[in-house]
Amino acid sequence: MTDETLRLAFEEAVVFINNYTEPLPADLLLKLYAYYKIANKNYSHPGSKTPLINAFKANALIQAQKISVKEAMENYIELVEEVKNA
Repeated sequence: MTDETLRLAFEEAVVFINNYTEPLPADLLLKLYAYYKIANKNYSHPGSKTPLINAFKANALIQAQKISVKEAMENYIELVEEVKNA
């Protein structure tokens, strides 16, 4: 998959999740959050007003911190495919 094809597939996956209306498990949402942040090179701290949510988001980022931007996009797409096929 070329970089451009990967970027397009990632953007399509993001649109799918943003429009998805069924509830998703919290652990899946945290993985998606971490992969999205890494894929977009956004390393800012979580911005929730709830400290517990910030802690969970920060933990998800820490767990995924050693993957590349490309891997983050690929992992995000894989998770979205699992949601689509569920």
